[in-house]
Amino acid sequence: MNAPPAAAAPVSAGDPAAGGPAARGSGPDGRGRGPDGRWTPYACLAPFFVLFLAFGLFPLLYTGWAALHRVELTSPTRMEWVGLRNFSRLAVDEFFWNALRNTVTIGLLSTVPQLLAALGIAHLLHHRLRGSTFFRVVVLTPYATSVAAATLVFVLLFGRDHGMVNWLLGLAGIDPVDWQNGRWSSQVAVSTIVVWRWTGYNALIYLAALQSVPPELYESAELDGASRWRQFAHVTVPSLRPTILFTCVVATIGATQLFGEPLLFNGGAGATGGADHQFQTLGLYLYEQGWVNFHLGRAAAVAWTMFLLLALLALTAGLAVRLSRARSAAREGGR
Repeated sequence: MNAPPAAAAPVSAGDPAAGGPAARGSGPDGRGRGPDGRWTPYACLAPFFVLFLAFGLFPLLYTGWAALHRVELTSPTRMEWVGLRNFSRLAVDEFFWNALRNTVTIGLLSTVPQLLAALGIAHLLHHRLRGSTFFRVVVLTPYATSVAAATLVFVLLFGRDHGMVNWLLGLAGIDPVDWQNGRWSSQVAVSTIVVWRWTGYNALIYLAALQSVPPELYESAELDGASRWRQFAHVTVPSLRPTILFTCVVATIGATQLFGEPLLFNGGAGATGGADHQFQTLGLYLYEQGWVNFHLGRAAAVAWTMFLLLALLALTAGLAVRLSRARSAAREGGR
């Protein structure tokens, strides 16, 4: 008669000899640097940091160094130290201040209507609608359109003699407008291109944020007899405040860097932004200084001035958010 087999001894999960977790780790504590080790996240993020250092941080620092020198495009390796002279020249350059004013004006004319329209479109798409997927794709189509193609189409629409916009104005009894040569008219036309391209993109961002709003809020509002407009004003907008702040910051950065639309709106003017610089933005002014006048040092100074303006704006927005939160907390504490 054979002896009964001996009962297998229980295997400890931490026994290295039995192939437990402690054996799988390469370190002394079982949490080694293997595929599931502590260094895996850093290894996954390493390509991003390498690309950021190569194409983000290094160009930024090099541009700041070039802004302190006299550098010409014809001989970029020859640098002459001038300190802050490039920045001081910007302070007295009327074309720089004109470009800054145009950038602010076009930014306001494009950002405010763009975000308001995007908020309304997102609110409509958020409710049950037949073919909602189709409308979401249609809304995003302008963003996927090439900036060159979109601008050239709008150039035809805003043509002085045969443009459709002037034809519609003529039907209303309004004289034709020279959209390219007028200061305000050209800025309105350029802003219209920006609004058309970016409204759908921001609408989808708002729509994504609306998906996280509890539907009970809308149901409660409906039970209270609130109309769609009151739901939009008292439920949608307060729920999207962080997202609205985000889109405002991103739209402001985009408006500050506006380049393609004004460059192509009047192709014959090049980087001057019209015969009288009537719609020349900071992006066009930077391009004119560096690649038309060959003054890379001045162009670098313009780039760093734009960066500092955006940093100041971001700090101001952050401070405003903190003050708003502090006031809200104080009100809640007072109750």
